[in-house]
Amino acid sequence: MQKWVAIFLGVQVGSFHFGTQNLAEHPGRVRVTAIKAAVLIQSWYRCYKARLELRRRHALTIFESIEYADEQDQLQLANFFTFMLENYTQKKEESMLYQSIASIESQRLDTKTVLRMVEVPDSYEGPRLIFPLTYTDVLLLINAFKENQILHARYVLEVLVEAKKVLKQLPNITHIMSIEAKELTICGDIHGKLDDLFLIFYKNGLPSGNNRYVFNGDFVDRGENSMEVLMVLFALFLVFPNDVYLNRGNHEDFLMNLRYGFTKEITSKYKIESKKRKKQNAVKLQRPNLAQRRAEKRHFPLFLEKMRSVLMPPSTPSEVELRNIQFSQNIQSSSLSLDQMSKNDWDQIINLLWSDPRNKKGCFPNTSRGGGCYFGPDITNQILNKFALKMIIRSHECKPNGFEICHDGKVITLFSASNYYEEGSNRGAYLKLKKDLIPRFFQYQCHQMVQSKTLHESVDIVENTAFRILGEKLIARSSDLMEAFKKYDVKNSGKITLSEWGKAVSEVLEMDLPWLSLCPRLAQGIENGYVLYRMGFKKLLAINAPKEVKSGMFQTLVRYRSDLKTIFNVIDKDKSGLISLQEFRDIWKLFCSHYDIKSDEAYVDQLANTMDLNHDGFIDFNEFLTAFDVVHNKLGGERRLK
Repeated sequence: MQKWVAIFLGVQVGSFHFGTQNLAEHPGRVRVTAIKAAVLIQSWYRCYKARLELRRRHALTIFESIEYADEQDQLQLANFFTFMLENYTQKKEESMLYQSIASIESQRLDTKTVLRMVEVPDSYEGPRLIFPLTYTDVLLLINAFKENQILHARYVLEVLVEAKKVLKQLPNITHIMSIEAKELTICGDIHGKLDDLFLIFYKNGLPSGNNRYVFNGDFVDRGENSMEVLMVLFALFLVFPNDVYLNRGNHEDFLMNLRYGFTKEITSKYKIESKKRKKQNAVKLQRPNLAQRRAEKRHFPLFLEKMRSVLMPPSTPSEVELRNIQFSQNIQSSSLSLDQMSKNDWDQIINLLWSDPRNKKGCFPNTSRGGGCYFGPDITNQILNKFALKMIIRSHECKPNGFEICHDGKVITLFSASNYYEEGSNRGAYLKLKKDLIPRFFQYQCHQMVQSKTLHESVDIVENTAFRILGEKLIARSSDLMEAFKKYDVKNSGKITLSEWGKAVSEVLEMDLPWLSLCPRLAQGIENGYVLYRMGFKKLLAINAPKEVKSGMFQTLVRYRSDLKTIFNVIDKDKSGLISLQEFRDIWKLFCSHYDIKSDEAYVDQLANTMDLNHDGFIDFNEFLTAFDVVHNKLGGERRLK
């Protein structure tokens, strides 16, 4: 600040003007000038920061809309799995695809068998845990993870087995007494961000008898260290079972893990073990629920159907379907029968895990996510009054400052993963409660990623990433967008108004964004208030694709890339990264049938054979889909989708 004041001293500020020779003669006026200069600089800097903050928040709105649209796709994908199972019922014997879906339960091995299969070699230099775990083991684990060491699969399995034993004994709703000497710390989504978890512990201390923690779900996915986060939380839970509480989020789900990274992380870090063990035993986390959940047994099935995902609604199985799953001894002996969960129970669980508060009164469909509901302040009041509660502390939504208070202070949204969308995109936060139940918030941002960036650089990164991802959505729907634009171009002039352009994009992408203000950043040609839509979009990004891919299929693959990757992860039973040509054809044909996509079967066969470079009957489908990743278009000559 002193530097800026000195610069202003030789120039006109307000109604004063001084040269350097007059400074000694008018010390009082110099002070006034300095103060005015400081005020002017402060005002300018506040405006500067406000503009940057506005840009950051607009970028976060884009990220949020894209995330919710992706979650809609995920829920639709769950319907596709049901459709896929139904369509493969009659030919299960000849279909590897059906067997790979339906045999997931049969792949769950006996715990003792699994542990015997996974040995710790003498060459292993990571942490060696001794069970039952102690506080010393927790410290050993944390220090090892700080050094980027990977916990051996044997210890991972033992932690999961021990955690499952304890969790199965707990009630569905846990009551925590408010004691003056014991503060309660509540954390929101962590999403595999180990640095954030360690930062919380550094600032707030590790859990202990006098430092209790509630972790509000969504421990995994998106971040790179979901396994490490899970291991630390479970280890702490085992050492302090009366002081560490784990609630379930919507990402503690098999299908979500397939799409958002946790499954890929497991198979990447434990390649050898993943071939020995097809799948890790599922650990059910305690879930926040209301009166109806209290009376239910702890093993009340959340993972039903053949995919064991809450995203898949329950259905009454036919005789053929029941016969088809008899080969799985696990299913035969399991208490998880397919008709145990009613549609009403399923609706309640979806609403608990996927719903969001809004200021509008009432309860109405969550159109952004495609699942759950929006609930207004009147609904919050009804729930709080009915169950004699004071407030709701929930998570599930990224907030710029790490938390948000709504519904007259009765609903708090807490999000603990900083830099969630991009480095510098948001802060994380946790809160502390004492006996008075007055929340005290603590914000932070992991500086390991952002400390070398200026505020302007950080906002630029966030904004550019948001527009790059949004550009991908536009490219994936370019044909549909062109048709929508043409409907507004009655005279076939090749141009439409900014308002018409915004309406067309909103109709096609079904995303609630300020398209009018976004148009100049996205449209290639704007002239006298009109968008020259035939010029397409700005060179925000480029997409790599094999030469053999036709434009129509190109757009389809880009649009449904995440869905197809998820399907591939299910079909790839041994996690080898390969699937057969016939599996690829089956996937593609069934996928097109369900999503009503026009597809040339002869061309699909040709494409499958082209992808099989060594002609061994298998293709690296995952790498093929990775070829359609969207990247920054740094070179003007790079090819774009027309």
